[in-house]
Amino acid sequence: MSTTFSQEELSSVEALKAKYPEPKAAIMPVLWMAQKKWGWLSEDVMKEVARVMELPYAHVLGVASFYTMYFKKPMGKHHVQVCTNVSCMLRGGEALYRHAKERLGIGHNQATEDGKFSLEEVECMGACGGAPMIAVNETFYENCTQQTFDAVLDGCH
Repeated sequence: MSTTFSQEELSSVEALKAKYPEPKAAIMPVLWMAQKKWGWLSEDVMKEVARVMELPYAHVLGVASFYTMYFKKPMGKHHVQVCTNVSCMLRGGEALYRHAKERLGIGHNQATEDGKFSLEEVECMGACGGAPMIAVNETFYENCTQQTFDAVLDGCH
């Protein structure tokens, strides 16, 4: 598998860098772009980001390691996040997370054997009024019940 950006993607990187007074400030959207392309940030992918950003690999690794939104190992096609922070916990988030673990047969930051799903327990999704909250990839679901959770997963192809 090639870990180089296409010419079109390199143009996008340059456009992102141009938005900031310091080009290195574009590191997060470029890492996000890389993760969307390759599914996770392997060492080779982070080296490619370092190359196009003209930054030391250690800087890229530091940013990718600090933020949990960047995957440092392969995750499932459908990445499921369940919030268990205070508002979600009070409205059933912990029970929903236990249900998710049982339904998927995996734990925190693990992926199913077929690579279809991965699961992550998260601290806050920023929608406490709609607790409990889940996300599948970048689609968010508020007031989630176990039945809602099952229906959402059943709809994932």
